[in-house]
Amino acid sequence: MRVNIYYGGRGLIDDPTLYTVDKISQVLDELHVNVERYNLYEDKSGISVLPKTLKEADGVILAASVEWFGIGGYLQQFLDACWLYGDKEIIRHIYMLPVVMATTYGERDAQHTLVKAWEMLGGVPCEGICAYVDNHVEFETNAEYTLMIEKSAENFYRAMSKKTIAFPNSSSQVKKTVLRSNTLSLTPQESEQLSAYVSNDNYVKKQKEDIEELASLFKGMLGGEESPERYISDLKEHFVPSDNMKAVFQLDILDENRSLVIDVDGEKLNCFFGSAEAPDVIAKLKSDIFKEILSGQKPFQNAFMSGALTAQGNFKVLRNFDTVFRFNE
Repeated sequence: MRVNIYYGGRGLIDDPTLYTVDKISQVLDELHVNVERYNLYEDKSGISVLPKTLKEADGVILAASVEWFGIGGYLQQFLDACWLYGDKEIIRHIYMLPVVMATTYGERDAQHTLVKAWEMLGGVPCEGICAYVDNHVEFETNAEYTLMIEKSAENFYRAMSKKTIAFPNSSSQVKKTVLRSNTLSLTPQESEQLSAYVSNDNYVKKQKEDIEELASLFKGMLGGEESPERYISDLKEHFVPSDNMKAVFQLDILDENRSLVIDVDGEKLNCFFGSAEAPDVIAKLKSDIFKEILSGQKPFQNAFMSGALTAQGNFKVLRNFDTVFRFNE
């Protein structure tokens, strides 16, 4: 028999939840139960792959520490992962013992949250341990409290051994009718593989970058205000030639993943998308800031001073941008 413990607290030495979980583990060890504990705070990025650890479990212990409000973020992330990636056919045979220790108000609400969540996942919740602890030393040295914890662990073992049947509840019907997932229909193996991808920060980052690149590509293909030619036409329309002005600006438009080169040589203006060999000024900005500059809402110099864009190079040339391009006229 195997029991997995998922501890959602912060691992503080005076956390009464740790004491309670240790006592339960001792009792289950004496009953020859294989106990595995997962401290969620130790591997935050790996929480989404933990549902696969439920495969061999006969029971689970969800241990929450209420320090302010509710069960806390780590345990909530684990339950979210069970809903998104867990094999519901496996979960419906798993018994769950909720353990909630609170150093502030709300232990019963937190226990109700765990029970309700496990019912919606299809599992079988058991009578748990729920307490408010004002002084962890007094709690841990109280023999009667220790006996109650041991009895709860024994009852949990009996429920798993005898495969105790629970009364039907409305949560299972709500799951079938109202809480339908809008995601793709995936097999348990595909869901498990997806959870591994989600936990991989580099993979997720690369996917986001690819999506942004495709989005900027299609924006340019759609035309209208998002068309790259619109930028160039606006610059040419508001260009004010200056005989003594010779400069090359390179504007890196970050969210569109492209650069606009503006080559000013007296009365000549050449604008194109690409890169310049030796620009006098390299500015980095987002498209919405560039559009504000083109519409006259924000001068180029003001955008730089406010931090809306960053720039490097010849700052004397940078200040002349608003001289040769007058968008507010």
